[in-house]
Amino acid sequence: MVKMSETETPPFRYTAALAGEIELRWQAYWAENGTFQAPNPVGELADPTHPRAGAPKLHVQDMFPYPSGAGLHVGHPLGYIGTDSYTRFQRMAGYNVLHPMGFDAFGLPAEQYAVQTGTHPAVTTAANVERYKAQLRRLGLAYDERRSFSTTDPEYYRWTQWIFLQVFNSWFDPELRKARPISELIERFETTDPEWAQLSPAERRKRIDAHRLAYMSEAPVNWCPGLGTVLANEEVTPDGRSERGNFPVFKRSLKQWMMRITAYGDRLVDDLDTLDWPEPVKLMQRNWIGRSRGAHVDFPVGSETITVFTTRPDTLFGATYMVLAPEHELVPVITPAQWPAGTNAKWTGGHATPAEAIAAYQAAAAAKTEEERTADGKVKTGVFTGAFAENPVNGVRVPVFIADYVLAGYGTGAIMAVPGQDERDWAFAEVFELPIIRTVEAPEGFEGAFTGDGPAINSDWLNGQGVTEAKAAMIAWLEENGKGRGATTYRLRDWLFSRQRYWGEPFPIVYDESGLPIALPESMLPVELPDVDDFSPRTFDPDDADTEPETPLSRKKDWVQVELDLGDGPKMYTRETNTMPQWAGSCWYELRYLDPHNDTKLVDPANEAYWMGPRQDGDCGGVDLYVGGVEHAVLHLLYARFWHKVLFDLGHVSSFEPFRKLFNQGYIQAYAFQDDRGFYVPAEEVVERDGKYFHGDQEVTRSYGKMGKSLKNVVTPDEMCDQYGADTFRVYEMAMGPLDVSRPWETRAVVGSQRFLQRAWRLVVDEETGATRVTDEPLDPKTRKVLHKVIAGVREDMAELRFNTAIAKLIELTNTLTPLPTVSREAVEPLVLMLSPFAPHMAEELWGKLGHTGTLAYADFPVADPAQLVADSITYPVQVNGKVRGRVEVSPETGEAEVRAAALEAVAEALAGREPKKVIVVKGRLVSVVV
Repeated sequence: MVKMSETETPPFRYTAALAGEIELRWQAYWAENGTFQAPNPVGELADPTHPRAGAPKLHVQDMFPYPSGAGLHVGHPLGYIGTDSYTRFQRMAGYNVLHPMGFDAFGLPAEQYAVQTGTHPAVTTAANVERYKAQLRRLGLAYDERRSFSTTDPEYYRWTQWIFLQVFNSWFDPELRKARPISELIERFETTDPEWAQLSPAERRKRIDAHRLAYMSEAPVNWCPGLGTVLANEEVTPDGRSERGNFPVFKRSLKQWMMRITAYGDRLVDDLDTLDWPEPVKLMQRNWIGRSRGAHVDFPVGSETITVFTTRPDTLFGATYMVLAPEHELVPVITPAQWPAGTNAKWTGGHATPAEAIAAYQAAAAAKTEEERTADGKVKTGVFTGAFAENPVNGVRVPVFIADYVLAGYGTGAIMAVPGQDERDWAFAEVFELPIIRTVEAPEGFEGAFTGDGPAINSDWLNGQGVTEAKAAMIAWLEENGKGRGATTYRLRDWLFSRQRYWGEPFPIVYDESGLPIALPESMLPVELPDVDDFSPRTFDPDDADTEPETPLSRKKDWVQVELDLGDGPKMYTRETNTMPQWAGSCWYELRYLDPHNDTKLVDPANEAYWMGPRQDGDCGGVDLYVGGVEHAVLHLLYARFWHKVLFDLGHVSSFEPFRKLFNQGYIQAYAFQDDRGFYVPAEEVVERDGKYFHGDQEVTRSYGKMGKSLKNVVTPDEMCDQYGADTFRVYEMAMGPLDVSRPWETRAVVGSQRFLQRAWRLVVDEETGATRVTDEPLDPKTRKVLHKVIAGVREDMAELRFNTAIAKLIELTNTLTPLPTVSREAVEPLVLMLSPFAPHMAEELWGKLGHTGTLAYADFPVADPAQLVADSITYPVQVNGKVRGRVEVSPETGEAEVRAAALEAVAEALAGREPKKVIVVKGRLVSVVV
């Protein structure tokens, strides 16, 4: 054999080039052989001879990506590689694994790009999806590609529209706490309501529509001229701007489609207890839903009534004034023409009449964001309406103010102010010189509003009662006297479901001459998006709240006006020209993965029950493991839970929750660098010298945060695959730290993972000849114990998603085997199998070199021999008066008396002839001697 020079690379060394060849070959093999296709019970598993027949099932899902034009950077695949490693392990552990991937492809970015360039969003989206698929395939991700789809596929959004029809054709029965078909409500009206027969057809439709779970509403909405659409509350930042684009958002009254998610408030809160989710995510959902228990209380104001919701009805005797939101509908109704005699000048805002004062204050409040209006610590402002209300418990007249710290969209838009027990009310009362009456006894010397518990005072028949007892007593009194009623309210608002955009699912709704909505029959689905020439909303000023919405679809007149036969002959109808929000397609995609080519049902019941059904009574069912970012804690997850519960109520699914277990992966972050002008410079061009950073000759400053194009610190997985190979990239990402913890990206550190794989490769392959180096000689007993300890640890780590510690154990095993004179098959084959979830291409190649045919994807994952996990000896540290003075090594079977004797002998010198008072043996851990 010719000896190679030191500058030559051995032909079979595991380099990026060789890794690339291996990876392409095995990716092609998996695709051609359908290696990762998961069989369904309806179909393949009906054959009892199928290899997966009888295997336990496992449904693992990633939060699917929006395919942007920028493609993936190295932060995006972190969770995907994690779930791929997990499912590869579980497949080898004997599970029938479903691990699919699709694309959440409707959305504003493609439409905004279309507005700028004229390129149809469908063209941009299709190209982006193909790029993502290529990038994901290059990483060796073991998806069942038969189940892939985009939410923009008409075959998919046909069923999104079908689900909308189920919601539209349902009502929520508060007695049964579930959705029921609207036909049952109509039947109830026909049989129990004597007025029903007297109503006109249009009046009946209006009455029915008022109960639907999907309904039209003329209500204040978040209007964003900059995006040309309305936004849900969840899509608006606390400072009143759009999450996407950072445009100003204004309150406008528009007629929009709404989803009655508030009807499910209790179930959405209560069922969180059935979920294996991170507690912070559960807390975020509980806070967003904001369930509060208390009472609605009626305060008469002349011939009108102001109803407030309070969680503290026990404090009613301390209500010394009321506050309405500036936008409250009763403000103009109760406002008198002149100020009442004796009105405090501080209450008028310096205006001559109540109307002038209110108009000026309303204008000032409208210019503020909700965050500005409700910020803690700000000076309280307001103005008297000129009206007085009557406190229902004692008849005392209390002034009615408007103030911006009360919001129209929360509760009833009105509060009873009890300054003695509320800090905001106390601050307002001090500014406007209003009475303060304590209704709960505060500790001696306490200053300010007291919000704690204590006996009731200044409260007539409630005096002496604790808060809980007094609440119940007051609610009972209110109901008995017709002054109020016990109630539960929610911070959650109904889901705004309309968007004035083009690139979204069309509604399966038309309107007749009455202007009332009519659901299209299922036979007419999908309602496909028509082609249009102009994708932009109406020309607008992004800072102009008065810009009128106009949808791109409304300009497609030949599509909007349509002749249909809906059962009473051909007639002309008008289509709905809003589209659904991007969230619609992601509310149910976990179900379509189960049966992606079913064109007669949303999902076959047997497939749904197999993959997502409850495991036993009381189990919520759902996807076994759902992995994604914590940024979806409210929006996507809350909406998906709502739709799933409606489908459950109507009998379409057997699980009442979509995602049984949730895991939030961390983020990969990166350093960014700015020059002295504040401009970002390419991170890859920056060098470090003497603890400082330079771009060329110029010193730059370093900051740390998310990876992104604007920060010029993006590293793509394509670059990593070119430079190191996909398997090295996968191992590095999984070894960086715990999957649920964010971590910094460091390209230079990737070489460490490459060297580990090269060492593992050399255990099997002679780098100069390509021959296999493995022998059939047995392992020595000591190495065998190391092997089985690693097997046991890796299995435990993989099951718990602790991939970084699993890789550390594999590195430990590789380092143990490397210096041995021979490489034993007994150790190498388990190493290759354990390595395969992280470096699947290289593992497949080594498996073949070890003499096996086909894929190792379904090979049995190694199992540790319990006998090899028993220690040969135990070392006891021996303490004398708390300090270690010696050690003894004994057999695990050594009795306590023998351990005690050996320990005393080991510390005889330290005892110096002193007689021990006590000798304590903690089995397997230590011996403590007290003298």
